[in-house]
Amino acid sequence: MGSVARLVGAACTFANAVMAVNPVVVKEQEFLDSVTNDRFVIIGVDYQPGGQGAYGTGSGDPLSNGTTCLRDAALMQQLGVNTIRSYNVDPSLNHDECVSIFNEIGIYMVIDVNSPLPGQSIDRTDPSSSYTTSYLEHIFTVVEAFKSYPNLLGFFSGNEVINDVPTGQANPPYIRAVQRDLKNYIAAHAQRQIPVGYSAADVRGVLQDTWAYLQCNNSNTGSDMSRSDFFGLNSYSWCGNGSNFQTSTWDQLVEIFGNTTIPVFLSEYGCNQPEPRYFDEVLTLYGPQMTVMSGGLVYEWTQETSDYGLVQPYGNGSLQILGDYNTLMSQYDKLDFATLGTTNSTATSLTPPACNSNLISGDGFSTDFNIPQPPSGAEQLISSGVSSAPTGSIISVTQSSVQLPVYATNGAEIYGLHIQAVSTADHPGQVSGLSTSAPGSSTTGTATSSGSAGSSGSTSKSTGTASATASAASGTKTGGASRPDGQAMGGVLAAAAVGIVAFAL
Repeated sequence: MGSVARLVGAACTFANAVMAVNPVVVKEQEFLDSVTNDRFVIIGVDYQPGGQGAYGTGSGDPLSNGTTCLRDAALMQQLGVNTIRSYNVDPSLNHDECVSIFNEIGIYMVIDVNSPLPGQSIDRTDPSSSYTTSYLEHIFTVVEAFKSYPNLLGFFSGNEVINDVPTGQANPPYIRAVQRDLKNYIAAHAQRQIPVGYSAADVRGVLQDTWAYLQCNNSNTGSDMSRSDFFGLNSYSWCGNGSNFQTSTWDQLVEIFGNTTIPVFLSEYGCNQPEPRYFDEVLTLYGPQMTVMSGGLVYEWTQETSDYGLVQPYGNGSLQILGDYNTLMSQYDKLDFATLGTTNSTATSLTPPACNSNLISGDGFSTDFNIPQPPSGAEQLISSGVSSAPTGSIISVTQSSVQLPVYATNGAEIYGLHIQAVSTADHPGQVSGLSTSAPGSSTTGTATSSGSAGSSGSTSKSTGTASATASAASGTKTGGASRPDGQAMGGVLAAAAVGIVAFAL
């Protein structure tokens, strides 16, 4: 990334033709660019400002405020990510501006269809009672809202619904039922095939069985619509700069997923105990030992209550970069993007195993592959579609320059922050023209690396379901309340680490 050419000067406004990234498709254990056939590896961040506690308050949808999306997209482009995950979205809102901004700079989205509101997710304690036509109408409306965006990578049908042995009994058939219904709805109402998958808790007592249950072929003829198209893993087992491929048990992950017939990636990672985070795992995740994995998403973008944030937003729209942002950027800068885009020659001609009880090794995990039939009225809903559902579309992005104040880790305001349109989406790259000197100042003060690590503040876990019960080998992460609005800037900035964010000009 460090070798990407920089253009001099900051952009102000621009009005260009609508650009669109190439949709991503699934081919066996890899994601591919549907036009170039290059491998697509997720280099991403989980994006749910305010946490799940903000959802339903009128300000909890992360993709409906174009002004803040532009701010965050510019910083994400500078960081070098190509994918975001949003856990809770309101399908009644308009997402065109935000999604178009992310599309403009080559950032894809993975969208969870569930929400923390009653009736809008599968209840792991009683899945049959929550699998209703009303629930399906909600998730189908999410599909309607996002199906037309080319930078939609896929939908998560569920997040950590299975988090221990007891929840591995009744829930697996319902996860496959939801995936079947989503894929049938997409086939009936979308112009392209959109992948649907599942995000699992890294609880080793049920992890392998969950993956085996969801990736197997449960159809004797034709395609199996209930099968996962991809498998995400929320894993926090690599902790501190003393960890490595073996002590983190990532070697076990490679063994578990070595013969996967669907893409597997880390849908959350970035253990913060102990602090500071060094993100040493980045080079391993994207290195030769982990080629079976399709990258991952760092948890998480904004600082909430349990200290995972890369940036700290404030109620007035301003934002401060935290040390973890700098540290993660320094690790991304070491990646070999040319190698990442090369398909794995061994990941071809892979056939999923037929669903069979022999695939399940743990006592108590479901071996029932009789997938529940859709609830009454669901098939008609799938056939006719959700009435009056809003459908999004990519629009022209006419503003590139960030209008909200953004501060470096030492409190200095950053000037010239903007997005820059890209023609490819392997990785967004970095943008030139950034400075911590005011325009017209006699000093030049371009932003340089502070080399700082760690951050202060807190974060909450946005899941749409209850928190996972992680095993000792998996690491843990806890959730909490959402960030209060209107914090005073002074005290926080005074406590910020000395140094300026790494823009590598």
